[in-house]
Amino acid sequence: MKHPSLETLALHAGNDLGWLAKWRTARHLANCAECAAEVSAFEDLRDEAADHRQLPDIQWNRLASEMQANIRLGVAAGECVREAPVRLMEQPVFRGVRMAFAVASIVAMLAAGVALQHPAPKVAQQRNDGFVLMNAGAQDVTYSVSAKGSVGARYMDPETEQVTMTKVYVE
Repeated sequence: MKHPSLETLALHAGNDLGWLAKWRTARHLANCAECAAEVSAFEDLRDEAADHRQLPDIQWNRLASEMQANIRLGVAAGECVREAPVRLMEQPVFRGVRMAFAVASIVAMLAAGVALQHPAPKVAQQRNDGFVLMNAGAQDVTYSVSAKGSVGARYMDPETEQVTMTKVYVE
């Protein structure tokens, strides 16, 4: 039998558990005298703590004046150690390694943008000997083979200068 943690038992004693955790803990407490005794001890401790909740007599005016004096002292100390403000225009934003890193990042982003704007065409490197073009004068032939069983070719006819795409599907 797995016992609930002490935190769960304490929360059950204070009636601070959710409905599902409360139901599971109550079901466990019905069969476990050891955990029921722990819950009873937590309830007794909670009742004793309620008796000690009264605040002692405090001189609030004296406490408020001490707090104000401490605040004034902190402000005065801050004024003593404060440095002269640095103007933003006097201090360069990028210097040395930071400047080199910033320029390299911008160059890399520009190069990636150009490369993504004009991607290289993908040409299939595989050739299927069972698929032969009948047009002997075809130029720039690109073969493609798919995993679903299709074979294709794309080429430009030299006489008409039109692009022809052929695809054969196998079942």
